[in-house]
Amino acid sequence: MASEMQNSNPTILNTADLPTRLRLSDPHKSSTYGSEFFSSALPSLSVDVLSDYSPSTSGSENDDDLLEEPIDEQEVYDLISTISDPEHPISLGALAVVSLPDIRIKPALSDVPDSPLRTVTVLITPTITHCSLATVIGLGVRVRLEQSLPPRFRVDVRIKEGTHSTADEVNKQLADKERVAAALENGTLMGVIAKMLETCQ
Repeated sequence: MASEMQNSNPTILNTADLPTRLRLSDPHKSSTYGSEFFSSALPSLSVDVLSDYSPSTSGSENDDDLLEEPIDEQEVYDLISTISDPEHPISLGALAVVSLPDIRIKPALSDVPDSPLRTVTVLITPTITHCSLATVIGLGVRVRLEQSLPPRFRVDVRIKEGTHSTADEVNKQLADKERVAAALENGTLMGVIAKMLETCQ
């Protein structure tokens, strides 16, 4: 990670203007996904956490999961917009790194549109085109969604086209499950991601 800020003066949106269904809560109150959760859960993350969901033929838990209320783009945005930028003490929503129009939920099986399996695609817009932390931000968003959404959701996090000089390489890293799993075994990197997720509501 760079020792100096790459973008010392980013554009910051007023958080009161961001779309949300979340109620305002005590900012000092820790969330489920705060440091206590990560200190116990992160060391056990493995490829299984990030693998494709394959429904079993039996089990009431899977049946309950498939019948639960639908999750929409606004709920996904609320999950990730409060993640802190790794460089600034500002949320990804306030920096417009993540935005509601750049989140899509669609059937995971195009030939079976009624299937409860869904793919959530999140396009990330780095604050500068040469941001070296784009992969870290993408991993933070992916970890947050993998930990928060039911297993019927597959997560696809990518850099928005034309917003980063090495978007293809970053996207390749974020889409490679083995590389993501290896990154999640890096204690230093997971410490950065845990810090980013401390502000999640």
